[in-house]
Amino acid sequence: MTDRVVPSYSPAERDRRWNLARTFMDEEGLDALIVYGEHEDNGPAPYYFDTWFTNDRPGQTIVFPRNGDPIALASVPSFVFDHLEGVRRGDALWIAADNVRVGRGAGTIAEVLNEYGLAKASIGVAGLEPYIPAHPEGIMPSALWDAVVSDFPDATFKRVGGGLARLMMPLSEEEVAVVRHSASIGDAMVRAMVEAARPGIGENEVYAAGMSAAYMRGTAVPQMHFYSGPEPVVWGPPQWAYRPQAPRILQEGDVITSEIFCQFGMRATQHQVAIAVGEVHEDIERAARVARDCYQAGLETMRAKRRFGDVAEAMLAPLEEAGGWVKGPQIHGLNPIAALCRVPIDFSQVDGIDRYPEVPGIPTLLADLELQPGMTFAFEPSCGFGRRLVTLGGTVIVGDDEAIELNPYTAQLLQAT
Repeated sequence: MTDRVVPSYSPAERDRRWNLARTFMDEEGLDALIVYGEHEDNGPAPYYFDTWFTNDRPGQTIVFPRNGDPIALASVPSFVFDHLEGVRRGDALWIAADNVRVGRGAGTIAEVLNEYGLAKASIGVAGLEPYIPAHPEGIMPSALWDAVVSDFPDATFKRVGGGLARLMMPLSEEEVAVVRHSASIGDAMVRAMVEAARPGIGENEVYAAGMSAAYMRGTAVPQMHFYSGPEPVVWGPPQWAYRPQAPRILQEGDVITSEIFCQFGMRATQHQVAIAVGEVHEDIERAARVARDCYQAGLETMRAKRRFGDVAEAMLAPLEEAGGWVKGPQIHGLNPIAALCRVPIDFSQVDGIDRYPEVPGIPTLLADLELQPGMTFAFEPSCGFGRRLVTLGGTVIVGDDEAIELNPYTAQLLQAT
């Protein structure tokens, strides 16, 4: 499986991205960009804006002078040795050796800004703004940023993470090929899980089957969300991932719910998995039908030049008509995550929820976003009736004339074989 031809990026893709960034700086009146990337072991939904510039190992800070090439600031020397090994192997590296430097602190950033005469410049910064779901106040460490601002009192700093996100969302043909490859791996993971699922085995064996399918196809994916039981109301990592306890043994009538965060070449796909183990409660099947209706409404509404908010509302309508409850957004952006469907949270149908403080709803983010061909979205419509919840879906691309489904397999309630 690892010998298959896989998509990669040409020098033209590097030039496309860097030229887009330079045009962005011109339009925004910026002399440089500072882009803070999240560390490489963070798991799902990472803030990996740095890799858009480098096509390399995540977890670096990028300084990009408008009149120069990007400089990558790494946290530890191993990044330098990774680059050195890539040169030896003949990999198509984007960042020149003399632009790979060790040190992500304010001192190293200051050295680069001074080196390029940017002490009094106008500088755009990505990493200070909220990024869903894990960084409601931004990813940039406050101590680092306070030091940079203090060191450069005559510079002007502007938050541009949102603008860069919009810039990145319409993917090129080369990027779409990478996303399609990720989506195919995600489907293989799900099929392996369906084949493994049966009463009497540990849920960890199903989890392992899915992860193994990804590794066998030449990618390393973050941990998946995973839960099993007759009333699948939980979403998140399996409990044995963070508590000292044994994995649950599957039983007849269970439902396995999983969210797979597949990625290849730093381009993400998401796959919503619901697997029936034997005969399940009728409310599970009813919830699956409603979730499927929400999914279909999204496909029919998603068209180039329409607004993201229109698609979000279309995907909520069948749920609200059926009287179900929703666990999260019916749809959100990918590559990067930026747009988000509103979440009208009402968990009152769930027994025992009244003992907890009220959970606030979430408004739609980027409702005015005009859809463009090449934008990728995670379709994850959910529907719950009482304690029985189903989430379906996968990754969808905005096409020229219609939505392009990459994962119709997971847009249904699956049956363990």
